[in-house]
Amino acid sequence: MEAKTESRVPLWQVIVLFVFLICSIIVSVQLFNESAHIPILLAAVLASIMAVRAGIKYSELEESMAECIKSAAQAILIMLIIGIVIGIWILAGIVPSMIYYGLELLSPSFFLVAALLMCSVVSIMTGSSWSTIGTIGVALIGVGIGHGVPASMTAGAIVSGAYFGDKMSPLSETTNLSPAMAGTDIFSHIKHMAKTTTPAYIISIIVFTILGLQFREGSVDASTVNSYLECLSANFNISPIMLLPPVCVVLIVLLKVPAIPGLLAVAGLGAVFAIVFQGASPASIVVAAHSGFKIETGDAVIDQLLNRGGLGSMLDTVALILIALAFAGILDRSGMIRTVIEVLLKKAKTDRGVLISAMATVLFCIFTTQAYVAMVVPGRMYREEFRKRGLHPVNLSRILEDVGTLCCPLCPWSTDGVYITATLGVATGSYWMFCILNLVNPIISLFCSWTGLTIKHITPEQAEQDVISL
Repeated sequence: MEAKTESRVPLWQVIVLFVFLICSIIVSVQLFNESAHIPILLAAVLASIMAVRAGIKYSELEESMAECIKSAAQAILIMLIIGIVIGIWILAGIVPSMIYYGLELLSPSFFLVAALLMCSVVSIMTGSSWSTIGTIGVALIGVGIGHGVPASMTAGAIVSGAYFGDKMSPLSETTNLSPAMAGTDIFSHIKHMAKTTTPAYIISIIVFTILGLQFREGSVDASTVNSYLECLSANFNISPIMLLPPVCVVLIVLLKVPAIPGLLAVAGLGAVFAIVFQGASPASIVVAAHSGFKIETGDAVIDQLLNRGGLGSMLDTVALILIALAFAGILDRSGMIRTVIEVLLKKAKTDRGVLISAMATVLFCIFTTQAYVAMVVPGRMYREEFRKRGLHPVNLSRILEDVGTLCCPLCPWSTDGVYITATLGVATGSYWMFCILNLVNPIISLFCSWTGLTIKHITPEQAEQDVISL
């Protein structure tokens, strides 16, 4: 979304706006124990006032907000459908069966690293961190609690694995979007990302292995685990056939079925399983799909694990996303983000400075708008600057993913942050410190930008090409 006029909010007002945003979010979250909905809404109101005073028509702001919301419409629909899938899959005994067999088969000592590897494989095959978290991730949270592993650690392993796959899979939207914005091809992009992602992933495996060693067999009373197993088998028909729907998710992706009809299909399959294997009524399926699954087993831990899901569980998350997207549209149309980028570029006198400025810009966009804006806006605005300086576009596309894709789950009010909290039931403030891959990879990327290690260059002739490959 390019600006239609040269009207621009001055830098000092931009600084005031973001200071207000950050302070109001801190007050709302820390002092009032509320979400970031109202602070971001107030910031959007303040931003629109600044934009109108700068000479931008309000109708243009509305158009920009609508375009920004439209760009994420598919993601919002997917989020709502995943809420439906979770509710129906629990009713159908699919999630309970995954928890049951996970408790029986996964060793507590190696549970965290196993969770990392399992989510990595599923996410690479599906190209979706959200689908991975909303299916296998929900079950792994239950398995971890059953083994006495803190939910925050389990969530960190799930997020690390899910976003590794999201980042490296050629099926992922962000993996396709980043090279398109930077001006390179997807396979050159993935090849270059491996140079920072591989060491970060190895470090993640080592850290989760070490963390898991404290949870040995017997760290949780065997009778406690047995009571969980008995509770699950008493309330659900547990069977290996219940693992078929998760396999179908992978098959749907391999067959290149679009995400929305694919997820609706596995929700429908879950409804069939609920009727056939659990004796559920059509009415109970509708309730689970809309309001989530509800049960009272007599075991507080099992109840906490299973009472979740449904379309309604995602509505608060969707509200926050819509507000954040509207705010992002105002920022884009008013030129506030471009104002900040131009200031950073003026101070960037060296290649190192441009690389680090690009990283700072992506991080700035994440904490003030949302993931797609954090890739699209810096990608478009730094693309020509990188070419002018002889920097290969894979450097930029890698930064968009090293920072953009991986840091989004660490921001409590980002699209990814609110989705993970709503789906796994673990607050961002609890799990972020255990997202090892998401923390380490940007640091390695910063080190490479600072030292010039792995940074690729191009010739003036290559700079004239539309798409530059390695």
